[in-house]
This record gives sequence, structure tokens and C-alpha cells, in this order.
Amino acid sequence: MGDADIIPIGTRGRPGRGSGRARPSTSARDLAGSGSRPGDAATRRTPAAEPPDFAAPPEAPSTEAPRAPATAQERGPLAGVPIGDWLAAFQQAAAELFGDDAEQQLARFLAFLRRRVTGEYVIDEFGFDAELTERFFLAALRPIAEKWFRVEVRGVENLPTTGGALVVSNHSGTIPVDGLMTMVAVHDHAGRFLRPLGADLVFRLPIVSTVARRGGTTLACNADAERLLRSGELVGVWPEGFKGIGKPFSERYKLQRFGRGGFVAAAVRTGVPIVPLSVVGAEEIYPLVGNVPSLARLLGMPYVPITPTFPLLGPLGLVPLPSKWMMEFGEPIRTDEYDAGAADDPMLVFDVTDQVRETIQSTLYRLLIDRGGAFG
Repeated sequence: MGDADIIPIGTRGRPGRGSGRARPSTSARDLAGSGSRPGDAATRRTPAAEPPDFAAPPEAPSTEAPRAPATAQERGPLAGVPIGDWLAAFQQAAAELFGDDAEQQLARFLAFLRRRVTGEYVIDEFGFDAELTERFFLAALRPIAEKWFRVEVRGVENLPTTGGALVVSNHSGTIPVDGLMTMVAVHDHAGRFLRPLGADLVFRLPIVSTVARRGGTTLACNADAERLLRSGELVGVWPEGFKGIGKPFSERYKLQRFGRGGFVAAAVRTGVPIVPLSVVGAEEIYPLVGNVPSLARLLGMPYVPITPTFPLLGPLGLVPLPSKWMMEFGEPIRTDEYDAGAADDPMLVFDVTDQVRETIQSTLYRLLIDRGGAFG
């Protein structure tokens, strides 16, 4: 072979590129068509005079009918799928997720939404919404009680199945999670709603106050407590208050003062039994190792806690530690045997208060021995 010009591959059809000449070849100008310059027409040669720099293979004639441009509706993700197929797919997915009673659950959920939209639901005079509490609040707390804290409940038979009663419990945990877990335990094991008595701080918080009202919490005062007890409700009270949940970790499971015994006076006036409740496990969820009193006064809070994880880990420090919980409902203390004016006797109120406190304290020590390790 003689010397031949090397034409690089990949010229992308642009005239003159890769030929080594400053001027495009005739074939390149023919391929360029109308894009070539007008001055090139005078020097244009016939295709036979100079071989083309490159030639494209001939295309086979197409046998397909021309398609109309696709519309935006045809390009949509739901195009071409009948509504019935989508409904069948959702029904099958719900059956696999919820089981055989998926249709009944879906029907109940839709009925619940309809009642919410139309306003056909019941709220009592204290703002308690039983349906919302059972379907959402308790349903959201139940996995935490069962899987995270592994709550073990004892003495459920001491809770009355009907009528009013006052459940008195120790308080701990930096944040009052023990009250929420007690609500779940009472509902799941006794089939009743617990109506907690909350501090005034709970009802000053914007969102917490509404949720607390809907969940059955009422302001901790004798008037509201007596109204609930007379109406046959199961009322929960934590006499230690903020001193109980805000005590340092070094004083864990040592009961603080039970106030002035106002809960005993309410029980005596209404003649309902007092059920002592001892809770072990809440002290370890947020071990309180410090406090910032100046910042607490500035924010109007009882305390600003410092734990091993908060504020060091930021929002992650708000996750409670997975301690093992135990709850025990003690034998009821009857109050229906007292006279009508016994609630105004300070000595009697003090004696009953001390009896409840000692019962809870001794049970706490026994439960600590039965539980063993805090995270076992």
C-alpha cells in the first residue's frame, strides 16, 4: 500500500475535521448541506471526482406506522391502569399487612374518620376523649411499655372492676413517663381508663395541655378529684409531685413527702378505696445527676435536668434508657367506714397518708430485689 491519509474516527460529521486539510472536502461539504458556506458552491466538484471521506450505511426502510406524539396524560404514572386494579392491589396489600380482618379494620378506621369529620364523637365535661385515647394515645404508648420497658404488672386483681377508686403511686423518672405507662397498664390489664391528676404546669404548656385533656388528665385539685370519684372513675395521683420526679439519682426509690394528704381527704369524702401502686424502673430512664436552678427559674420550670446523656448528646439524650419496669397494685385501703366528717380530721388524714406511703415504700424495696439488674 502506498502512503494514505489517516482519517481519525470520531469526527462527529463536522466538515473538514480529521482530513488534515485546511479546507473541507467536497463530500464533507455535501454532507453539511445548507450549513455550508455560500462561497463553496463555485468550487464544488461532483461526487465522482473525489471519493468521500466517509460514507454512512444505508438505512432499512421502516415498516412501522408513524405514532402520534404522546400526551401528558399518557405519560403519567397511573396511565392505562384501571381504578379497579388499583383497589384490588390495595385490598391485597392490606390483607397481607393486617390479616384476614383487614376489611373490618379498614371499615372501623373509615368510620372513625367520618365521626371525626362530622363531629359525632363524645367528650366529657373534663375534655376526655375515650375513643381518641384508646385508638391513638394508648396504641402509641403500648409498644414502648411492652418492648422497650418490658413492664411487668402484678396485683391487677386489687383494682376494682367498677366504681370509683383512687390509685396512689410513687413518682420518678425526671419526666413523668411513669404516669403514661400506668395508664397503659390499667387499660390493658383491668380494662378501664385511668384519669390522672396533673400539676398546673401541664396545663400551661401549649400542645401538652390539649393532649393531656384529651387523654383524660385533670387538674390536681380536690374539687375535680371528688367529682371524678363520685362519677365512678378510676383516678390516679402522684403525691410526691415534682419533688419525686426531680430528685437526684443518688436518692432513687426513696419516697419524698406526700404533701398534706389531700388525696386521702378526697377518698374519705367520696368513700372510695385507695389502691397503693409501686413502680420500679422509672428511676433509671433519665438518671438525674445535676440541675440548673437559675435557668429553671428563668424558664418557669421546677428544674432543668442534667443527665449522663442530656444535654451532652442533644436530642438523642431525650431517648429514655431501656430499664426493666415492675408495677404492683397493693391491697385496697377502705375509706367507706369513716364518718362523713372524718376528712376534716387532720390526724386521721395523716395516719392514712402515712399508711399508704409506708406500703408503697416497702413494696419498692421488695420489687427491687425481685427485679435484679436495672437493665436485665
